[in-house]
Amino acid sequence: MKRFIFSAAALVALAGPAAAADMAARPYKAPPAPVVPAIVYNWTGFYIGGHIGGDFAGNNSLAGSDSRFLGGVQGGFDYQFTSNFVGGIEAEYSWMTGNNNGATFPGGVVVTNRNDQLGSVTGRVGYTWGPGLLYAKGGYAFREGNNVNVALAGVPTAFTATGNNKDGWTVGAGLEYMFAPNWSAKAEYQYYNFGSTSFTTGPAAVVGQRFRDDDHTVKVGVNYRFGWGGPAGLRY
Repeated sequence: MKRFIFSAAALVALAGPAAAADMAARPYKAPPAPVVPAIVYNWTGFYIGGHIGGDFAGNNSLAGSDSRFLGGVQGGFDYQFTSNFVGGIEAEYSWMTGNNNGATFPGGVVVTNRNDQLGSVTGRVGYTWGPGLLYAKGGYAFREGNNVNVALAGVPTAFTATGNNKDGWTVGAGLEYMFAPNWSAKAEYQYYNFGSTSFTTGPAAVVGQRFRDDDHTVKVGVNYRFGWGGPAGLRY
């Protein structure tokens, strides 16, 4: 019995260093790196919002170099077809402050053009990368409250004119950024063209004169997105 106990003890004493040597020989294996989720942005869905900015008269227009403050609302629907392509439709309406200054002609003739509201219904296509969306837009434009008046030495004078349309077309481009779930901000340039106005009768200084009816606008705005396709989320 004593011989057996001594033999077992000797075996344990020899096995211990061997096991320790085997453990030390194994290479170190680092733990797997943690999985960092990627943020996925989804532009699909309806949205509504508001904007402010400025309206600037085009060259050779009745408004001369006039500029005015504008503010308004917009709404639409976007659909994200691929990871980078977005298409949609948007309706927008803007109100502008005051009357256009108009143009002054020889003999004390002054022509003023009241145009205090602009609107559009446009298609929209864009390229998106994460929270950013670079887009172009174009389509139908309309205006309300448009009145041309001619005065001679401050007294309203009769005249006739052709053109002076309320319907036209528009194009524009902008950058939109999704800064929070369901919220985005945009900066945009938009050009409106309503043809031209030509005077056929009236004071001699304006008869035969032709003026373009166009507007250049610069706007910034905010949209609330209802997230029909789901808000921004995480992908593992």
